[in-house]
Amino acid sequence: MNGSGAIKKPVSRVVTLTASTALACILVAATPVSSMAQTTDDLAASFKEDPNARLLLVSDELIYDNDKQLIIAQGGVQIDYGGNKLVARKVTYDQKTSRLLAIGNVEIIEKDGNRIYAEQIDITDDFRDGFVNALRVETIDNTRFAAESAERTGGNITTFNQGVYTACEPCKDNPDRAPIWQIKSRKIIWNGEKKTVRFEGARFELFGMPLATLPVFEIADPTVKRKTGFLIPGIEYKSELGFGVRVPFYVALAPNYDLLLSATAYSKQGFLGEAEFRHRLENGIYTLKMAGIHQIQPEAFGVGTISRATKNRGMIGSTGQFAINPRWTFGWDIMAQSDKNFSNTYGIGGFSEYYRRNEAYLTGLSGRNYLDLHAYKFNVQQNRVASVIDEQQPWAGVIDYSWTAPNPVFGGELNFDFNTRAINRSTLDDVANIGPAFGNISGISGSSARFSSELEWKRTFIAQGGIAITPLLAMRGDGDLINTGDLVRSQAFRGMATAGLDVRWPILFSTTSATHILEPVAQIFVRNNERFAGELPNEDAQSLVFDASSLFERDKFSGNDRVEGGTRANLGVRYSGSFANGWNAHALIGQSYHLAGRNSFASADLLDVGAYSGLESDTSDIVAMAGISNTQGLALALRGRFDEKSFEVRRGEAEVSYSGTPVSGALRYAFIQKQPGYGFPNDRHEVSGNVGVKFTENWRTFGSSTYDIKNKYFAKNAIGFGYDDSCTSFSLTYAQSRSYNFSTGALSKPKHSIGFNLSLRTLGDIGTTKSLDGL
Repeated sequence: MNGSGAIKKPVSRVVTLTASTALACILVAATPVSSMAQTTDDLAASFKEDPNARLLLVSDELIYDNDKQLIIAQGGVQIDYGGNKLVARKVTYDQKTSRLLAIGNVEIIEKDGNRIYAEQIDITDDFRDGFVNALRVETIDNTRFAAESAERTGGNITTFNQGVYTACEPCKDNPDRAPIWQIKSRKIIWNGEKKTVRFEGARFELFGMPLATLPVFEIADPTVKRKTGFLIPGIEYKSELGFGVRVPFYVALAPNYDLLLSATAYSKQGFLGEAEFRHRLENGIYTLKMAGIHQIQPEAFGVGTISRATKNRGMIGSTGQFAINPRWTFGWDIMAQSDKNFSNTYGIGGFSEYYRRNEAYLTGLSGRNYLDLHAYKFNVQQNRVASVIDEQQPWAGVIDYSWTAPNPVFGGELNFDFNTRAINRSTLDDVANIGPAFGNISGISGSSARFSSELEWKRTFIAQGGIAITPLLAMRGDGDLINTGDLVRSQAFRGMATAGLDVRWPILFSTTSATHILEPVAQIFVRNNERFAGELPNEDAQSLVFDASSLFERDKFSGNDRVEGGTRANLGVRYSGSFANGWNAHALIGQSYHLAGRNSFASADLLDVGAYSGLESDTSDIVAMAGISNTQGLALALRGRFDEKSFEVRRGEAEVSYSGTPVSGALRYAFIQKQPGYGFPNDRHEVSGNVGVKFTENWRTFGSSTYDIKNKYFAKNAIGFGYDDSCTSFSLTYAQSRSYNFSTGALSKPKHSIGFNLSLRTLGDIGTTKSLDGL
């Protein structure tokens, strides 16, 4: 002991004590420092609840100054208590003032992961008041505070003087360089009780350059995911609406439901109000959205438009999805509005689609069995008053059920399918001046319903040499009820019996560097003719594309309103190869043959489905596909349909793509031979492509284009660039589009739009995509 009553003990060792000893005061006092980076006193509470926690101290020297009542640890001080760690060059605990002083590269790591850095920390041991110089705080979610000094008062309020706030990590190569974005503020007040961060005298900087100055604003605590307050405003422009500024306000009503209110002020049309309520329950979520406006300049819209004819406009919509149990789900997506184009005109989020589908559904899935019930109302949000397009859209109800026997039946698989659809449409949906006589009818007016059921059995036998033989038997019945004009039958029943055989013979060829599989496939389906072919409504089998992917389908129609009849054989050869150098290859070529009975694809219905399909003749077009790919992301694919006699290309596609770093992209070419009966009197040639280049770790550029070779115009073009890192995401895109009227040969005026999006982690997003036309 020296004259001052101090005892020095060099300790290049670990000292373990209980919290009740005098030395434990060092850590008990040290832990309040870590509480400065928290918004609650949870850490303090943990010490009070566990007074017997073990303390671990490592330092080069311990000094007990009994006269001054000081306990000093110095030289590589490390203190570990309750999962919290303190590191400093020197730690002094003053028993008279109950204050702790940590000096020299102070670092505190809280047990929840937050890190606090300072050159000096001075704090009381009651977990309430403290003062810190040159403070730097890193939270668990990589949010960062820095300040010349900081004070903690009341146990839950930390004030940073001349502070800096950011969610960006420092540059690895140059840590002193300014982050992508930061907020410099004369004072930053972190309120742990209210869960807010308040900035006074704030300046926002991007790439070190000041962009905006605000006298005061407030955001949610970085640890809070949901908090009442204003969100980042948005800006937009549309020629009929003018410039708009959108101010959203978020209301956190409860942990499982909230409310988003927003007001958009348009320079031409006034104020648009929106409200969206979201509620998450134990088994699902539902939303309710409303919007409305009183237009002050409806004359800004074009003559003959819905938007011009109405001043007071609004909508109400709702979505929902609930899991009744692990197998059953139901939900809805519905909207009602004052006119048929309000939501599209004002871009109401979630309800602005041009082709709008209102629906309610119930689905069940158990193994291979399922039930799906859907009710639909289709709408088109178009702006013309004198138009029946919306009235041509139907109400529809659809039921799909499929059941597969859990055990083999006569050694094979038994499957039962049921489908029904009911449709009501107030106005005939037709396309005039198309087709050989009166055009095509996409949908009849009035109501119609169809009920279909099918029972199928099949079993696979493996013969000598690996030949797979699959016999198949199927029975199907359809009933139609129609309440409309004289275009179709008022009621009808049709039955279809099928006996089929599928034979496949996979042959394996193997070498030291490659494996090849060649598989000839032969099918035959014997069945009766399709009754009332072309005489019944066709609502769900309007799309027919015959290619290599559908060659071996038993019924090549896309829906249940048409059914393939007659006897047909399908022949083809499949190939797949795998090579040691990382390349893979696949190919298929084949043809379909109508052998007997009535060819359903040569029996035109109200839409002339089957024409130009390549199946309307007894010997079909030849279909083929081939492709290669490697493990480096390069792929090439070719698909085509060729005339069965002249081998003329009827339809063709070619695609090459690459997915890698720093370049990725794809180039596609498509050809479709002329189809005058469908309104396409000339061949169609189109080339499209997209490319993305990542020229640095964070910067990227991208673009896409579609060019009509035959009519010599660019249908779509887009180009943009973006930036992405852990705290910031930004993109800017310019797009142009044009359309071509194949009937008149007229080319529309180009439409231009520009879009941008800026996302700042912990602050929010701002962005829009708006038309440049009319500027």
